[in-house]
Amino acid sequence: MNYFINKPYPEMTDIKENPQYASLMLSNLAGLYSEMNAISLYFYNHVILKDVWPELSVAMEKISIVEMHHLDIFAHLAYHLGADPRLWDCQQGCLEYWSPGYNVYPSHLKSLLENAIIQEQNTIAIYQQQITCIKERTIQKILHRIIEDEELHIQIFEYFLNEYLQNSSEIEKGRFI
Repeated sequence: MNYFINKPYPEMTDIKENPQYASLMLSNLAGLYSEMNAISLYFYNHVILKDVWPELSVAMEKISIVEMHHLDIFAHLAYHLGADPRLWDCQQGCLEYWSPGYNVYPSHLKSLLENAIIQEQNTIAIYQQQITCIKERTIQKILHRIIEDEELHIQIFEYFLNEYLQNSSEIEKGRFI
């Protein structure tokens, strides 16, 4: 199974400093619906699913690795745009460090998968909104390319949700912790 779209990410060329765009990239890096959130949540899911549903555990791990690549892209973009690429978000001129408290930690398989789908959908919506307000073509192309991976992740999570709904008697029900 592929966990990313098999085509290259656009090169970061001719990126000029822009504080407004840098702020948006910091949000993608470490905001409420950010790549850091996805990485930490999918890593957590990978750990708790290992004995419950090994195939889904592996998928969570592999998807978190793709999200790490997205994190790297946004960190470099933020840096090229003039921001310090720490794990923080800039909201209304205030910097706030990322927190694992941003995550929702479901304790049932169905809610875990539904939450992952919602997280990906929210992330895509934010990136699509950014595409409309960012006039820099290179950044638009990068966002479009990352959206393709996120859409694939939704398909993967929907596959597992359908598997769960059809075979829940074979897949351990109940709480993880």
